[in-house]
Amino acid sequence: MSEYLDRAEELRAIQEPHYNCAQSVLIPFAERQGINADVAYRVAQAFGGGMRMGGACGAVTGAFMALGVLGLADDETLAWLVARVRKRHGGCIDCADLLRANAEAGNEKKPFCDALVYGAVQLVEERMLRA
Repeated sequence: MSEYLDRAEELRAIQEPHYNCAQSVLIPFAERQGINADVAYRVAQAFGGGMRMGGACGAVTGAFMALGVLGLADDETLAWLVARVRKRHGGCIDCADLLRANAEAGNEKKPFCDALVYGAVQLVEERMLRA
């Protein structure tokens, strides 16, 4: 386990306030860059639930923000991250599609979303190692 993944797991376990997928991915990286967790929480607030309308998965948008905070958000890296998520999830990156497929498979939402968050954190870390 890494400190980033440990922190993401800690955030996902907190029930009040709720940390959405984007917040849970962004905050561990933001904190290490000296960004206050409350500021990162507010920045990513509207990105949970696929920007609150079933669009791009919050774990993906949180990873994009984390890569930006780290200075690693170049086009090639962002395309690589999206391709990895799509490969793992039947071509989907939109929250609504991911949740629909998960429900059709008979799985619970929270563990599925938690796994998306942890996978996104691991992808950001993987990219950090190549920097």
